Amino acid sequence: MSTHPAPGQLIPLSDIQDIKAVPFGDSALMVSIASGTVEERQSGSRKLREVLLDMRPHGLLDVVAGVDSILVEFDCLAVSHGQLAQTIRLAAASRSFEGDGPSPTGQHFVIPMVVNESFAPDLADVAAELGISKEAVLAHLEASTLTINLLASAMAPMMGRVEFPGQVSRCREPRTNVDPGSVMVAGTNAIIQPFPGPTGWKVIGRTPLTICDIREEPPTSFKPGDTVRFKVVPESDWERLDGQFLRTDSYTIEGEH
Repeated sequence: MSTHPAPGQLIPLSDIQDIKAVPFGDSALMVSIASGTVEERQSGSRKLREVLLDMRPHGLLDVVAGVDSILVEFDCLAVSHGQLAQTIRLAAASRSFEGDGPSPTGQHFVIPMVVNESFAPDLADVAAELGISKEAVLAHLEASTLTINLLASAMAPMMGRVEFPGQVSRCREPRTNVDPGSVMVAGTNAIIQPFPGPTGWKVIGRTPLTICDIREEPPTSFKPGDTVRFKVVPESDWERLDGQFLRTDSYTIEGEH
């Protein structure tokens, strides 16, 4: 099946996947799934990105992942907004595209984290805000399988969703600097600080692993669509794990494969 409609040919949108494509400047489209739950829209956007990068429609330059959308960059001299939007919908339809469920090509990571007074300055505040104990906050985090929705500033993996009993607010006064490896939460999302820098997210632990290293190729081993579990480990594990580059086999939970 060709994913390039003939000139002037239009296919009824009701016959193909419900995908919203909005012009974003002269040479990009902001594309999202127009219906479903938050999780279904996020999963659908990740799958659509995989489809487009695999099929490489005419004129496509890049596909940048967002939380629940993708930015599709294209050569405006080769294809128009409307033509590419139609091609995207056809590409999705040709792959029997569905928005729910995990990515079949995703990797899974277990990320150890150490929790102490220095590494988790906001843990008590998060517990008070949610109305549960600090131990319960960490238990909810460990019990959650998170999906990396996008790579934020400095390649930070932004993940959702933590099965907290409520939303976690951001800090009233952002910190000017947090250490690399800091595990932070806001709303029901989590993120890891790759390099020293400011943040308004609440810090509840730190991983000894290096999650981004410009000396590696690629500098991160994860991508949007991959899944993550956190595991609280004793401080005695820090020295053994400190500085190791995060890979799928960097840390494993006994009994899991």
